[in-house]
Amino acid sequence: MKILVTGGAGYIGSHVVLALCEGGYEVVVLDDLSTGNREAVDNRAEFIQGSTLNNDNVATALNGVDAVIHLAAFKAAGESMIDPGKYSQNNISGTISLLNAMMTNGVDKFIFSSTAAVYGYPKYLPLDENHPLEPINYYGFTKLEIERILKWYGELKGLKFAALRYFNAAGYDPEGRIRFLENNPANLIPIVMEVASGRREKMEVFGNDYDTTDGTGVRDYIHVTDLASAHVKAIEYLKANDSITVNLATGESHSVLDIIQETKEVSGKDIPFNIVDRRPGDPAELYAGTTLAFDQLNWRVKHSDLNTLIKTTWQVYK
Repeated sequence: MKILVTGGAGYIGSHVVLALCEGGYEVVVLDDLSTGNREAVDNRAEFIQGSTLNNDNVATALNGVDAVIHLAAFKAAGESMIDPGKYSQNNISGTISLLNAMMTNGVDKFIFSSTAAVYGYPKYLPLDENHPLEPINYYGFTKLEIERILKWYGELKGLKFAALRYFNAAGYDPEGRIRFLENNPANLIPIVMEVASGRREKMEVFGNDYDTTDGTGVRDYIHVTDLASAHVKAIEYLKANDSITVNLATGESHSVLDIIQETKEVSGKDIPFNIVDRRPGDPAELYAGTTLAFDQLNWRVKHSDLNTLIKTTWQVYK
């Protein structure tokens, strides 16, 4: 079975490509390298440098493909509020172009990299797939719009899709086969690692007065290798089942100070930080219900304990 992975040179994409190659799939990667790294792509995969917005690139990449895993999106929530046009063009228009090309080429299976940002502020916890969908940033809006488009393509064109709502991806391949660092990371664990490795002097903790165990924000972190394995499970699921939308998470949670303390213990380094005001839009806690993914995809997390998350990341950053 031949799989196209858009955005396959990125942090999550490169781990998905690795999982596919290890599973014996034939893999094609389409990536414009605006944020990805060519060296992160497994050498068993065919690589095409190009964009989902370029019809010729997409047509070439889809040749002989049986299914598409779509990860080629901009994902910085803050930037999306400043430059919505950039996110509209790449995330929404790029996906529509890809879907139309798939229909032309008779490709009817689509794995979509969605996000927990489609939920917005939690009205209850854990967040399950029936939670109201009220994104509070434009990035989350683009992902929700794509989910809605996928449902219409399913009804009108026979598309079978799996919309995978990621929570906080972290960690690196436990065997050290991927060592690509993201530039200017916006997520907590890479920022903590940059402090531990001396790339930045100190970090900021946004609020310590939340109604949590230690006053700092609490999130659900999933190891990127576990995340990648869910994409393989989703491909197998769509062979015999209808479309599905599921959370990809652990159902467990860790605070900002948990992350800092575990990094200090694993690295043996100090992590200087300043407590600053809360950021607008940050809920105190955000963690998921995972029953649907566990039951329907027959998927389990194996690497998402806090120590493994931190240790595999430190192996790269140190």
